[in-house]
Amino acid sequence: MISLILAAEAAGLAKLGAGIGAGLAAIGAGLGIGKIGGQAMDAMARQPEVMNKLFTNMIVAAALIEGVALFAAVIAFLCV
Repeated sequence: MISLILAAEAAGLAKLGAGIGAGLAAIGAGLGIGKIGGQAMDAMARQPEVMNKLFTNMIVAAALIEGVALFAAVIAFLCV
């Protein structure tokens, strides 16, 4: 009886940990992409002639951050 309760408790804690891990990955990605966007807008306002190059670099960096966040969320849910 007690082992069944401990197993259920461990499963619940694993799911809680996965949810927290996925949430932290999403928060980190949001902060990173927000910082990239803000800094890119500042750079475009200062030097409008390089806007296309900055925009391309911004999109590549945002895609890399999204990839890392997705990978972190998948790993968090696989740990359950």
